[in-house]
Amino acid sequence: MGKNTLTIAMVCGETSGDILGAGLIQAIRKKYPDSHFLGIPGPQMIAAGCEELYPMERLAVMGFGPEVLRRIPELLGIRKRLAQQFIQDPPDVFIGIDAPDFTLSLERSLFEARIPTVHYVSPSVWAWRQYRVKKIVRSMNLMLTLFPFEPDFYKQFGLEAKFVGHPLADQMPLEPDKATLRAKFGMAEGEPWVALLPGSRSNEVKRLAPVMLQTARYLVQKRQDFRFVIPCANARAREQIEAAIVAEGQGLAIKLLDGQSREVMTAADCILLASGTATLEGLLAKTPMVVTYKLSPFSYWLMKKLAKVKHVSLANLLAEEPQIPELLQDDAQPAKLGEAVLYWFLDKNRTKKSIETFYQIHTQLRQGASERAAAAVLELIGK
Repeated sequence: MGKNTLTIAMVCGETSGDILGAGLIQAIRKKYPDSHFLGIPGPQMIAAGCEELYPMERLAVMGFGPEVLRRIPELLGIRKRLAQQFIQDPPDVFIGIDAPDFTLSLERSLFEARIPTVHYVSPSVWAWRQYRVKKIVRSMNLMLTLFPFEPDFYKQFGLEAKFVGHPLADQMPLEPDKATLRAKFGMAEGEPWVALLPGSRSNEVKRLAPVMLQTARYLVQKRQDFRFVIPCANARAREQIEAAIVAEGQGLAIKLLDGQSREVMTAADCILLASGTATLEGLLAKTPMVVTYKLSPFSYWLMKKLAKVKHVSLANLLAEEPQIPELLQDDAQPAKLGEAVLYWFLDKNRTKKSIETFYQIHTQLRQGASERAAAAVLELIGK
């Protein structure tokens, strides 16, 4: 390990992993500028200097459904060829970034071939489908985690894991400039603005947009000056939301925007949103939230059977005590959701305490994730 250049193989499967990978490449290059990165990168990783062996888009169909079944032979072929290439010409380290359905089996092949292997972003095995941890432990030398409670979970199974912090916490300001953003979106001082985020996937928007608009109508019945803003995740979501407004939102004061969800959440007084990564963004924006979600009856039953945690939102999982209401499935009703939103406006003391907790969590997650991840990788391979 005396050489001054490194060969680092990497695979990522989606946009969030591409951001992590690009940051990691840049951090490693600060110490080893001539290092060679190769594998399956996203566009940001390519821009940072990673050689593309296969396009990331080829992995973007993991899941279920007829199209995925047709693509399985191709995906297995890519994984087999990558394993053969890296075993024949070993890199100094392999880093799988998220995308566990694809990367974990590849990591296991390389780990068994004694190639140092790292996985960046822990699968949510602590939350559900915990049986997967056995495969994880047999597949890698090191897990890099985004959340501080995850290393202790892996320690009980004998896997080394290091908390590096969350890149979103590095990107988003600790002190959000809400006044500037409210001015940008035309949110007058004193007007109560609620951001509605029904998700980005078509089935999420289909299930949640109508009930969120019904909740908006409930709120206006309680207080006529409520205003609403919906940042549409994509063109398809906008079409669905516009159709839902025609059916459920006539006469409501609604501002539709394309994208800008992070800024909208920061500017709003309260957020009603689908469970997911957006709940972490809402926490980092220091904005009160109400979380909801609806699944098919069978999917919800299955999730309940497999779940190992009491809460679905990261804001509640990261706090010592639950901070935000979670109204799921049968509880996702306009009156219940509306009362949960209203409570943030009525109980100012509770709002203040929760926002203080959000600041504490933000500080805890704001660690310089890329630099810490790079340091952990270099330590593993003895650099």
